[in-house]
Amino acid sequence: MNLDEIEIIQFNISGDDKPGLTTALTDILANYDAFVLDIGQANIHQSLTLGILFRTTRDKSGFIMKDLLFKASELGVQIRFTPIPIEDYNNWVSRQGKNRYIVTLLGRTITAKHIALTTNIIYRHGLNIDAIQRLSGRIPLIEDGGHAKSSIELSIRGMLSDDERRALQSELMTMSEFGIDISFQKDDLYRRSRRLICFDMDSTLINTEVIDELAERAGVGDQVRAITESAMRGEIDFTESFTRRVSLLKGLDQSVMDEIASNLPYNEGLEQMMTVLKRVGYKTAILSGGFTYFGKELQRRFGFDYVYANELEIQDGKLTGRYVGEIVDGRRKAELLRLLCQFENINLEQSVAVGDGANDLPMLNLAGLGIAYHAKPKVKATAKQSISTTGLDGILYFLGLKDSKVNPAG
Repeated sequence: MNLDEIEIIQFNISGDDKPGLTTALTDILANYDAFVLDIGQANIHQSLTLGILFRTTRDKSGFIMKDLLFKASELGVQIRFTPIPIEDYNNWVSRQGKNRYIVTLLGRTITAKHIALTTNIIYRHGLNIDAIQRLSGRIPLIEDGGHAKSSIELSIRGMLSDDERRALQSELMTMSEFGIDISFQKDDLYRRSRRLICFDMDSTLINTEVIDELAERAGVGDQVRAITESAMRGEIDFTESFTRRVSLLKGLDQSVMDEIASNLPYNEGLEQMMTVLKRVGYKTAILSGGFTYFGKELQRRFGFDYVYANELEIQDGKLTGRYVGEIVDGRRKAELLRLLCQFENINLEQSVAVGDGANDLPMLNLAGLGIAYHAKPKVKATAKQSISTTGLDGILYFLGLKDSKVNPAG
């Protein structure tokens, strides 16, 4: 076909969504052997926006537009035609070699200001927005209860050096000052095929540090709590702090552990998150500097596939103040993450790690996606992704899962 004979036309439809509309329009293109170059459709509150870019020849274009115009009138929708110069089309095609990224906005609510600030950052870094979609369910005018959440995903494209990418990611992370979390990820094969997610337990899955609970029952709460906080801030070595804290629990009756295990305070969104992760086929693991005794309770309740934590030594129904086996510290968590990926036969880039403390940083940095969850300042400042505004189910949006796909009512 001679270039002089080619005509490229884009038409855009807007109006009330109707069953069979797309079929009726593409049937007309098919009748004239037109070639569809691009197509996109979005529905906002039962209002349809459809765009189709097609290639035809000059001798057919007039007939196609006439038939499309009549069909649009018959269907009660608006149609607009735009001829596209071949040079513009070729320039558009040439941009497909640029890197693609996903920016996910997450918060209790997302306002126009949040979107404006985020898109301004993207614009200033020379990136283009290709698509925008809402991941969270439909938003009521008045929220009832304090667990509202909202998420929007932007697909963007452009070329960034490593330094530029880090600068953009850092700038997006500052949006937490405005009550919103933002995830910035490369949109590649690994992002779309993640298979394993590993969690810290204390202060991540549950809203407590179990060792502090045990210490309170043993009458050494203040001493243990001070050591715990210092360790989580990264001020003292985890192994040393762990040994010191466990030794203070000597003589505590095992029945206390049973009582704490049966009353663990689960963090918001845990049950919903685990339900969805299992539904879509993720393997889940607890990699904790806490205790296996309580990790096993979470496994029983929510179905985690793996639990690796620390084993307290018990003799004659009482804690001895010692532990059994190797301490699960930050180094060990990263090692276990790597081993689980090997066992599941997946690439490290297909793994996700979630945690809140300094001892979680090694696994957060090793995983394909590391998320600091309601984390200590040092951890949040170091992590590439963080969640501070919602519950654990907010993680699902960072994984690209949409409410309407995992919850038909969404």
